[in-house]
Amino acid sequence: MELKNRTLLRRIGLTFTLFVVAASQGVAEDKAHTNPLNLDPQVEEAYRYFYLLDYPTAVTKFERIHKQHPADPYATAMLLDAVVFQELYRQDLLDTTFYANDGFLTGKHATDEDPKKRDEIFALADEAVKEADDRIGKNSNDVDALFARGWVRSLRCTYVAMVERGFSSGFRLAGKAKDDCAHVLQIDPEYIDAKLVVGVYNYVVGALPLPFKFLIGFVGITGSKTKGMEMLRDDANRGPATSVEARTVIALFLRREGKYKEAIDVVRNLKKQYPRNYLFCLEEANLRKDAGEGMGAVYAYEEIVSDNAKPDYFSEARLELAYFGLGDALRGQRHYAEAAAAYEKAGGSRGVGPELKVRTLLAAGECHDLLGERQLALKDYQAAIAAGPNTSRADTARKRINSPYHGN
Repeated sequence: MELKNRTLLRRIGLTFTLFVVAASQGVAEDKAHTNPLNLDPQVEEAYRYFYLLDYPTAVTKFERIHKQHPADPYATAMLLDAVVFQELYRQDLLDTTFYANDGFLTGKHATDEDPKKRDEIFALADEAVKEADDRIGKNSNDVDALFARGWVRSLRCTYVAMVERGFSSGFRLAGKAKDDCAHVLQIDPEYIDAKLVVGVYNYVVGALPLPFKFLIGFVGITGSKTKGMEMLRDDANRGPATSVEARTVIALFLRREGKYKEAIDVVRNLKKQYPRNYLFCLEEANLRKDAGEGMGAVYAYEEIVSDNAKPDYFSEARLELAYFGLGDALRGQRHYAEAAAAYEKAGGSRGVGPELKVRTLLAAGECHDLLGERQLALKDYQAAIAAGPNTSRADTARKRINSPYHGN
């Protein structure tokens, strides 16, 4: 029986970023091994809501599973997974546009950390690690416990890096997560799910710029983009529980490499399985924009906004992300007035994350400057500074106040 039809695949963080968000082409009938809990119908149902981005319902269902499986680090890890991604989505940190280049590594960015949510996430992570340690102490070859611990460490790393901007501590967590999952593969090479963390680690470390390695103390630590991508592709094809995440990460890496057509094919496959997953729809539009499709990308963003108007089409659409992409696509076509309007819709959306708000208002101001609308530009620059005064983009807005933007 195909494993694909018996389990939904789950989201794990892109070692220090991801976000991100996904679906599988399917899992062939082979020897791939997985935690038996993945075959539980309750888990399948919970992940169905997870992939619809209905995080409140998914969290509720994972809380029930967590209670039913006391001292099981994998059950705790699944709950942590849902809680972490619910919080990342709330903060607009699952838009891959933010991670498509290295600017997010070096710039100053605004986040909106909720101390109570942070404490909940760290408490769940600590609980899962302790549960895993207890089992590994009794059986050092317990692959389910080792994988759960590696997964939990990668999720904590994701939160620390994306929300707290703690890259140095985040990468150290990523290293521990990689070690756990590499150990799993040494014990059981067919525990394909573990290739996600190891593959991402190899790719990311292999891609890190040398100055950033100096900054976080990773000089001398090596990785391989080629090896990482090979592991991710194997996971994408055969992973019983992490094929979704492998495909999502592959699409992001292909985007960073400028291989837009291949990335679009991957995302369309994800979208085919989950057509009402808002992030998959958004990612296809983002990729079409990056691929230079011009007005085709504009229409893709407009279709997302139109679909959201249908009753219950998307569980929770963060429309500010679509409006920001629409603004970028229109700006690329030199439709500056329409672009400014789209950016301002994004920046004015209820609940927009602080980092996205700063980005959109700065971009809107630049469009107004290009139109010669200096007073409107100044208003947007001032709003951008107010939204994130200690960010890199606020610094740029201050420069724009002193000197109008001319497109150079």
